[in-house]
Amino acid sequence: MRKEGLIQTYGIFAISYWIAKRLKLSHSIAAPACMIGTSNFFELAVAVAISLFGLHSGAALATVVGVLVEVPVMLSLVAFANKTRRWFD
Repeated sequence: MRKEGLIQTYGIFAISYWIAKRLKLSHSIAAPACMIGTSNFFELAVAVAISLFGLHSGAALATVVGVLVEVPVMLSLVAFANKTRRWFD
């Protein structure tokens, strides 16, 4: 993931997490909502690439690699959300 992508991902999460806290949402609503907002819906990109170009195409491979790069970033956001659960009490 490029630096711009990291800034975008962490930035969107930070803004939406802060807004969720300000709106007094429960953690069980705020954390998943922020994860969904942060996601780039790579799963949809994989499905589209496979249906348009075939399972063994370069486009399908490229979108799968994109998902694999996003996984550690999303896991770090999950860890942060779990550690900050008390902020929403």
